Amino acid sequence: MDSSLYVLMEDLRGVEAARVLAHGVSSLTVGAAYHRARDVTPHGRSRVTLRHDGVHFPLDGHFDGLRLVPPVRDGAEERPLRALREETRALGVPLHGWGVFLHNTTLGLAFPDVAQENCFGDRAAPADLCPSHPDVRAYAVALGRTIARQGVDSVVAESLHFGTFGHGYHHERSFVDLGPAAEFALGLCFCDHCRRRVPGADAARDATSALAASVLDGGPPVERIPDDLTAFARARGPIVTSLAAEVAEAVAAEGSRLTFIDLTGAMKGYADGRPTGAPAADDAWKVGIDPASLARVVPSYAVLCYAREADRIAEDVAAYRAALGPDTVLRAVLRPGHPDTASAEHLAEKAGAARAAGADTVDYYQYGLVPLPVLDRINR
Repeated sequence: MDSSLYVLMEDLRGVEAARVLAHGVSSLTVGAAYHRARDVTPHGRSRVTLRHDGVHFPLDGHFDGLRLVPPVRDGAEERPLRALREETRALGVPLHGWGVFLHNTTLGLAFPDVAQENCFGDRAAPADLCPSHPDVRAYAVALGRTIARQGVDSVVAESLHFGTFGHGYHHERSFVDLGPAAEFALGLCFCDHCRRRVPGADAARDATSALAASVLDGGPPVERIPDDLTAFARARGPIVTSLAAEVAEAVAAEGSRLTFIDLTGAMKGYADGRPTGAPAADDAWKVGIDPASLARVVPSYAVLCYAREADRIAEDVAAYRAALGPDTVLRAVLRPGHPDTASAEHLAEKAGAARAAGADTVDYYQYGLVPLPVLDRINR
């Protein structure tokens, strides 16, 4: 099983694939479709890189007839993904096409009705496209199929699920201590499509608005998510699972395979690498993810192990392995540097813990965002 290094297309300009692979991995996972971001890129041609929503390949008519069409990035007409495919094929290594699916501010602003709708009726998270919406589902299937047609060995799907309140836009402010329950509640979607598909949605919307309003009106933050909201959120699992199944089928029809990225580990440990509470697999329901159900429709599953402690990584990976069963390929994704990892020895300890707990492979995130000496830790 190959070990892969995530890399964005902008960070590969002027860089040969062999140079990236020299950091100790056997494949590349390249950002074929990405989202808006401003990144510090320590060894890039630009030391701070501004990224935009969009794809790095021509659409070639694959989105004809669809309402949602991804923006096409500058340089896509040169087919850089196809060129990279030829380069990696000559080296005899796999290339995986990484796509951000339902996190797209450009589309959410252009078509507000496809974005998640909160309990107050606000479309205030334009970056989060709702997986219940038929137009969004058609878009996701087309995106998966089109990435697969670039000749990649697999399509790696990020954000193929519901979004969260804390990441719905790219310059966010709150001077209210929302607490865990209200913050979670404000991220739930109650658009017409969700209300038709999820049992008890109207009652859940009333409970959600009451909870959020109590905090916004000056009441104390609430720590525990009420049972009725938990039940509503869990009931969204079939929406995500069925969408993943549709994308996986489309990808397979193009001769590739789907890897589903579960972002729960990043939700818990992104800021400081110190996740607390239950293993990530036990909290995946908060964004509509049911690992056990997904294991029946996707051949490969990636989990973000954003944690400093090897024991925590082992706990998270073991929980996912138990939920997924033995047949789904489990890929653990580590960050080789700040804020999770202090040294090559530390990284090796965490990678070993992931493999011992049931990960089939360990991947690394990501090439352009960390200094070259940090990347060298992978190879030691």
